[in-house]
Amino acid sequence: MKVIIPLAGKGTRLRPHTHITPKPMLKIAGKPVIDYVMDDLERLGTIEQVIYITGHLKEKVEDYARTHFPFDSKFIEQKVQDGTAGAVALARPYVDQPVFIIFVDTIFDADLSVVKRSDADGIIWVKTVEDYQRFGVVVSDKDGNMTKIVEKPSTPISKRANIGLYYIKNWKLLYEGIDWTLKQPKNKGEYYLTDAFQYMIDHGAKIQVVDVAGWYDAGETGTLLETNRTMLEKGRSRRPSSIPADVHVVEPVYVEDGVTLKASTIGPNVSIGAGSTIEGSTLRDTIVGTGAKISGATLNGSLIGDAAVVDGVRGQVNVSDHSVVRVER
Repeated sequence: MKVIIPLAGKGTRLRPHTHITPKPMLKIAGKPVIDYVMDDLERLGTIEQVIYITGHLKEKVEDYARTHFPFDSKFIEQKVQDGTAGAVALARPYVDQPVFIIFVDTIFDADLSVVKRSDADGIIWVKTVEDYQRFGVVVSDKDGNMTKIVEKPSTPISKRANIGLYYIKNWKLLYEGIDWTLKQPKNKGEYYLTDAFQYMIDHGAKIQVVDVAGWYDAGETGTLLETNRTMLEKGRSRRPSSIPADVHVVEPVYVEDGVTLKASTIGPNVSIGAGSTIEGSTLRDTIVGTGAKISGATLNGSLIGDAAVVDGVRGQVNVSDHSVVRVER
């Protein structure tokens, strides 16, 4: 099998951090978001090649993929941001067998090995949600096959949200559908991959709908912090190797080696990168990058970038790499 990973977007909802760091490389519980997905693919053991559709900060994506993942990699720049169908269309020269398509701004609990047992033309993974109006939702028939996707429905035609994880066995029909989609008028200014899936269904394909056990968004500041909390609660926590007498740790936390803690309360739901110093501060529901320095601060619901300095701040802050925020005391 092959894998297409579209990640050309600028990650505007996670600015200022995505000015410097590609969205899939932001860390949750000490681990880049994309690594969670790639670990699942490595365990599957049948991946021949990964095709990355790049754009924003493409050099960083390429360097990271080459040095961290064991797969043969191809990189294609999406110079025109014309939607998900346009992105997947760029991978066509490399697709000659069944393919995963994975959008890596979420983390999911899914059994990908189901693809080895399915005889369907494709699989779309979904998660039942209550706020269905925010998502594209999938409608299925009595046999569990998709009949259509409805974007942000006003009535509860379905509560099974499309999570951006797909397997397409009939890749030739997929690209026939993409070709058709790209010839149509744009849908709200874009070409949607889901329109190509609808084409497949209308031409006799069976796309199986499979529910995931969990789906955790990492596409904006609030949900990034929520997902950090979830991953810590699900076993990704890591206590400091030694805790000074004047430091109170409230589980769960993730603290890497080389972190200096002094006269502080850390947690719950705090992740701290290597080489950072936390002194005279209280942190909860906060992610701190590597090499940061936080002193005399009380932070809640905050994102602190690499090598940032935060001094004397109380409340909620969103500080990117190498920034300095200092409040006189």
